[in-house]
Amino acid sequence: MNQASDHTFDLIVLGTGSAGQSVATSCREKGWSVAIIDPRPFGGTCSQHGCDPKRVLAGAAEIIARSRSLKGRGIESENAINWSELMAFKKTFVEGIPESTEEKFEQAGIHYFYGTASFADKNSIRVGENTLTGGKILIATGAQPAKLSIQGEELLGNSEGFLDLEELPKTIAFIGGGYISFEFAHIAAEAGANVHIIHHNDKPLHNFDPDLVKALVAQMEHLGITFHFNATTEKILRSGEGYVLEGKKNGEPFRLECGLAVHGAGRVPNVDDLDLEKGGVAADKKGVTVDEYLRSVSNPDVYAAGDVSGSPGLPLTPIAGLEARAVTANLLEENSVRPNYTATPSIVFTYPMLASVGMTEEQARESGKEIKVNTVDMSGWYTYKRIGDSPSMAKIILDKSDGSILGAHVLNGEADHLINYFTIAMRHGLTAEQMSDTLFGYPTEGSDMKYLLEM
Repeated sequence: MNQASDHTFDLIVLGTGSAGQSVATSCREKGWSVAIIDPRPFGGTCSQHGCDPKRVLAGAAEIIARSRSLKGRGIESENAINWSELMAFKKTFVEGIPESTEEKFEQAGIHYFYGTASFADKNSIRVGENTLTGGKILIATGAQPAKLSIQGEELLGNSEGFLDLEELPKTIAFIGGGYISFEFAHIAAEAGANVHIIHHNDKPLHNFDPDLVKALVAQMEHLGITFHFNATTEKILRSGEGYVLEGKKNGEPFRLECGLAVHGAGRVPNVDDLDLEKGGVAADKKGVTVDEYLRSVSNPDVYAAGDVSGSPGLPLTPIAGLEARAVTANLLEENSVRPNYTATPSIVFTYPMLASVGMTEEQARESGKEIKVNTVDMSGWYTYKRIGDSPSMAKIILDKSDGSILGAHVLNGEADHLINYFTIAMRHGLTAEQMSDTLFGYPTEGSDMKYLLEM
């Protein structure tokens, strides 16, 4: 712990993830005195227990899937995942992050504290035996798994635990049909596990296009993943070295044995230990209630950014960065910047990948705009046929009045690239005609854009 002789600071930051680090460092560079607090190893979830290590594992699963797609088309045999070697490789991306983050704070002159932070009053934070006073306070504590209120909930693993598994159980059950369950289920299945996903209704990945979700589910079922829709888990019990899940499926008793049960039923703002009431900080289920400048509506000296913020932004790392930049500007320049959330892409890193940006078809139809929906099966197109990429689908939503792109939804092995082209167009107001007129390298997924944007 870096002890401060003076416990009064211009800024106190709660959380050392991407948002907290960014604001703390930027304000310190402008001469502010800054303290930062975290009860966990410094560096945040994304870099150590989330997006980054997950993508390392997903990348290996993707290679296996791509290899299988070309079996009999020039590839003689499939590859296989060595779980222990893959986990060792993953560790090379995360080891040393807490130490390097602490060193960065040292060099910047940021006072850091390990411990659980809580408000003592509107401008004071208690951490361990220290009480710190801040002219301004930033809450950037991220998110945590939502409480499910089921018997035996403490037996559930979570995404962090999955990313640190030394051995892969033979059977794994994921509770919840969100992107965490889909991504980890695909990784586990490609590594040879028997995988189940349990979801409370028949609409998983509810923020994504339902037609493309249906195609993804079919592909994952073909891989061997079992989906239990309209199913709820009511009880988790130990059984030998594994677990038994009990509940209801379509109103009938449901029972499943597994070696590991993983919480994949969503995350919520991490505010439970903050004593927000003592700080006069209003919050609801979406997070800290903020105005358009990301300032607390009830305490003008408090800001929030990232997953803990109740802003309109999605709980994604790029949004944490966007909000951090806005908060920094608003602290230094007295509320001058409103974050621009236009065209936020979201990607499910399964294989095929599912990506989305902008309006869904349903939202576009409800908007009252006159729209054109291009639903395209690209499986037979050269770009995707050459790598056996099937299914390969896209749904593009256009505004007939001006040719603007309202939404884009892609399911294939190149979705992470394609969605970024659409994001650029939507964020900067490029029309379908302008994108179609753009010269992309050939043959690539970019050179196919004009066929997806036909008016």
